[in-house]
Amino acid sequence: MEKVFKTVMILALSFFIGCNEDTVDLVGLGTITGRVVEAESFNPIENAKVTISPSNNTIFSDADGYFIMEDVEAGDYSVSATKEGYLTNFEPATVTVGLTVNVIFEMEDETALNRPPSTPILITPADGAEEQELSVQLIWSSKDPEADSVTYRLEIKNANNNDIIKVEALIDTSYVASNLKYGTKYFWQIVANDSINPEVLSAVSSFKTKVNPENRYFYVRKFSNDNNVIYSANYNEVDETPGNEVQLTADNKNSWRPRKNQASNLIAFLRTFNNETHLYTMNQDGSNIFKVTSVVPIAGFNLNDIDFSWSSNGEKLIYPHYNKLYSINKDGSGLQQIFQTSDGSFITECDWSNDGSMIALKTNDVTGYGVSIFTINMSGNILTTVLTGVNGAAGGLNFSADNKLLLYSRDVSGFESPNNRQLDTRIFVYNFVTGIAKDLSVDKPAGTLDLDPRFSPNEAEIIFVNTSNDGLSLKSIYKVELDLIISIDSRTLLFPNATMPDWE
Repeated sequence: MEKVFKTVMILALSFFIGCNEDTVDLVGLGTITGRVVEAESFNPIENAKVTISPSNNTIFSDADGYFIMEDVEAGDYSVSATKEGYLTNFEPATVTVGLTVNVIFEMEDETALNRPPSTPILITPADGAEEQELSVQLIWSSKDPEADSVTYRLEIKNANNNDIIKVEALIDTSYVASNLKYGTKYFWQIVANDSINPEVLSAVSSFKTKVNPENRYFYVRKFSNDNNVIYSANYNEVDETPGNEVQLTADNKNSWRPRKNQASNLIAFLRTFNNETHLYTMNQDGSNIFKVTSVVPIAGFNLNDIDFSWSSNGEKLIYPHYNKLYSINKDGSGLQQIFQTSDGSFITECDWSNDGSMIALKTNDVTGYGVSIFTINMSGNILTTVLTGVNGAAGGLNFSADNKLLLYSRDVSGFESPNNRQLDTRIFVYNFVTGIAKDLSVDKPAGTLDLDPRFSPNEAEIIFVNTSNDGLSLKSIYKVELDLIISIDSRTLLFPNATMPDWE
């Protein structure tokens, strides 16, 4: 019996051991290791919850994003990583007995699947719209697919300069742009931002404000880049204030000496082109700029002093080129030399009489002095010598409508210097009937200069520039009223920091 019992026990133990060995072989254990990082930067993500399914065993990543799961039964698993602020990430893993499988999670920000707002569509005003008021309602449309909160940035650029109006954090899809300038082209654009995706930019649209038909004054201001820029404006006689200033030329171009012609409704002016000075024309609002001269540019002693003149019918212009005077049609054709000085002196200024019968000229030598002012007929014959044989600078020619008077300015001090400085420049009116020149600057402040005189359209006033004789101070445009005997009544400041006036 004892022998039988031992045999049974040995068989039972052998069966039990055999069964255990089979179980280990079937189950087995392996290891899952890995790391959790950000998708873009690959920076580690700490405390990400890593779970294997279907067992649902869980562990958290350490400060460097690493994790390890040991004694994982062999088999196929889905491993997930979750962390607040990130999209849940899933990776497959096959655990093999006695081996380690490595899993890397590159987790994206929870907004990674968020879609941006639609491209804003600019609705009002229509692209290229003109005659807009100085306050314009801008309207656009845009939608966000996830209905995220969207803000808009509006950018409005002035075509005449680099000024940009920026309005941030707009919630509505409309905005009233106010305090715009007359006769100015603007470009506008909308930028949509949902604070998640990159900004979305609309197309660029343009509109142009209406031109103020009352602007009859034209003048020049100098920008910080040393370029001259042409403006128009009006003047309120009741309030005695300037208004409706319109910048007509861009500040990246050097443009000066505006001259309006009523018959053609064009403004002629000078502009630098390829290191030469040429005649241009433009509309009253600054549009349709046209280069008139090409073969023979404007040239002479001082380009800031050089002047040209329209024919009264607006079909031709005359201009100087050193010692020669040319005429040219407004379309650039018909270039013709009409006069040349006999002594080689430079022609600096000219003015064409209203009836087209004569031209006033101011000539000077290469130093700007040795001035002569005289008139010629259209055959080039000298008619009247107004000024000659005096020391000092002179200029500023302008005929009256009936050809009986001629405005000009002259430095009565007779001072001459290498930099052409003037000390006591006054305005005179020459009477062709009496042959007498009358001083109009009777109330000119001491130490100042009166320059660039022009008759008003009704010739009851004159417009001119006054500035200190130091050559550095501000230049401003004034007007004075004239009585029947051509004497100064009073001075009115029209436009501060302005030169080269024209009043038509």
